[in-house]
Amino acid sequence: MGSNWKMHYHRWAAFHDLDPELKELMNNLQEDQGALEDCFYKNIDFGTGGMRGELGPGINRINVYTIRKASEGLARYLCEHGDEAKESGVAIAYDTRHKSREFAFEAAKVLGKHGIRVYVFDILCPTPLLSFAVRHLGASAGIVITASHNPPEYNGYKVYGSDGAQITLAAAHQLMLKMNEVDDELTIDFEDEIELMKRGHLKKIDTKIMEVYLEKIRSMRIQLGLPSSSADQTRIVFTPLHGTTMEAITQGLQSFGYRHVTVVPEQAKPDPDFSSVASPNPEEHQAFELAIQYAKKVDADLIIGTDPDGDRLGVGVKSLHGEYVVLTGNQIGALLLHYLLSQKKKNGLLPKNGVLLKTIVTSELGRAIADDFNIATVDTLTGFKYIGEKISEYEKTGEYSFQFGYEESYGFLIGDFVRDKDAVQAALIMADVCASCKSQGKTIYDALLQLFQKYGFHYEGLHSTTYKGKEGMKKIAKIMFLFRNHPLTEISGKKVIAVEDYLSSVSKDMQTGKIAPLTLPTSDVVKVKLEDGSWFCVRPSGTEPKLKIYFGVKVDSLEDGRQRLARIKQSVLNHIETA
Repeated sequence: MGSNWKMHYHRWAAFHDLDPELKELMNNLQEDQGALEDCFYKNIDFGTGGMRGELGPGINRINVYTIRKASEGLARYLCEHGDEAKESGVAIAYDTRHKSREFAFEAAKVLGKHGIRVYVFDILCPTPLLSFAVRHLGASAGIVITASHNPPEYNGYKVYGSDGAQITLAAAHQLMLKMNEVDDELTIDFEDEIELMKRGHLKKIDTKIMEVYLEKIRSMRIQLGLPSSSADQTRIVFTPLHGTTMEAITQGLQSFGYRHVTVVPEQAKPDPDFSSVASPNPEEHQAFELAIQYAKKVDADLIIGTDPDGDRLGVGVKSLHGEYVVLTGNQIGALLLHYLLSQKKKNGLLPKNGVLLKTIVTSELGRAIADDFNIATVDTLTGFKYIGEKISEYEKTGEYSFQFGYEESYGFLIGDFVRDKDAVQAALIMADVCASCKSQGKTIYDALLQLFQKYGFHYEGLHSTTYKGKEGMKKIAKIMFLFRNHPLTEISGKKVIAVEDYLSSVSKDMQTGKIAPLTLPTSDVVKVKLEDGSWFCVRPSGTEPKLKIYFGVKVDSLEDGRQRLARIKQSVLNHIETA
């Protein structure tokens, strides 16, 4: 399609009823042929969970026409599943980003044209609440209009199955086939919103569903058995980073008995430009600069922050020196996991067939903790959709009882009434972790060090490089080819013992040359293991034009970990320079 970009451009330019804003943007790009080509040289990628990209004109951008095309594909897919699927309908939510609400209703109007019932949130909605709503309403599917933690110029379209998890690989493939049947995204039919409401095919979802959702979290917390008096002295600073979790988390903390909560006022209101931060991503420590200022003023025990769509949680705590530090996703996950398993064991709620679900790039500290409580650990590919799939699988087979799921990129799930990562659940239970620590005369950081001392000092890192546009995609492919076909054999004095290639589904023993099969689904991922237990993993991002490299080491101290990880990182980056 790359050579035909001008054909698609002229098709749009000649369309008599083109959205005026998009038409103006196209006119403004006349002098930049490279940018214009990038808008039209291919259809925007629809990955395993949906699509995400920059707002703008063209078939390779997020706009009203590509949103309609995705919705038309979903509508055709659901119609093939019969009247019951159409009647069960689709729940639709949206975040604070530019055009999110507009896109949500455009999706509803396309689905409604096919006679599919639609439920659209009448409030800004965290992604986990959409997952809950799909299950609560018995809907056939769900849509969230969001670009998660991406920059302000992005938006996206995530699709969920009837189980409330992101759609499976098989469903995503079928959905893509239906989308590709659409010849012209500019002329897709849609129903009038008022007519849909008159016929009862479009219904608004109000705040009542949030009350049901929060009650589910409260019930889960009561079972864990933390005394409510522990919450009374805990001081918390919270920032929603201009996103969707303001009401859910403040109401939740209040109902949990946390009276000393300071919300960062500059970041409390929805703002599609995320004007107070360079990046609205709790993975980026600078996102907590304002929150740390308020934490110092009130002497907070805990800082919590969520990304704009409310599925990722970041945490800040006091270090041994009294300064506030931002924890990694792996550290937050370890603290939550240990607290949950400890409380369940204490209250006789720990099942014999319990399971921890984590991704292949998540710290091995979780496995060590789970082993200590006789809980199995199952690894999945990167992406919380795979954790959601495993929960559904075990629910049917009874092989395992889900206890906790997490990934290093700040995604956590405790109660399986949601089937995606849930920053609201994690934030409220993290407050309980803090209160529990305080009742024992220690800080969260003390508790983290105790975990390291008991289970080993695990230290992880992530390096991301952005490669935009057509040439960027070629560069990423070239780097992945390098790691598959010219792997490193030694890194800073340690031998490489295995290379796992998840695209060809094989693991190669670098000492013997033996090949063994990998059982996870195919994915564009290469994981390299070293003789001292260190590892690194290379993969293209599924949602951004980035190459991501994950690193993990197990050492005798955190300082040793920093040094060891830095040496591995430099060796890997040097290798990339040869691509």
